[in-house]
Amino acid sequence: MALIETEEAARRLARAIASDLSLYNEEKIVKGVQADNLYEELSGEIEEGRALFKSRVSPDLYAKNFYDRAIIDILVRSKGHVQSKLW
Repeated sequence: MALIETEEAARRLARAIASDLSLYNEEKIVKGVQADNLYEELSGEIEEGRALFKSRVSPDLYAKNFYDRAIIDILVRSKGHVQSKLW
């Protein structure tokens, strides 16, 4: 399979992976936001998604942090309604 070479496709892939994490780990995400330890709560899942993203995009696109941005947008911002020490 050819590597993704466009920013738009890389963003879509990053958001799809983060959306899957959100869909399948809702309880862990809420728990992590509430306890201010989201990364620790989901470290295995986040790193597995990162490895998948890295394997599918060109090194130049990987370096642009699309995956990290998608994690923040989808896992953190979408949980703004959850009581947390963060906000």
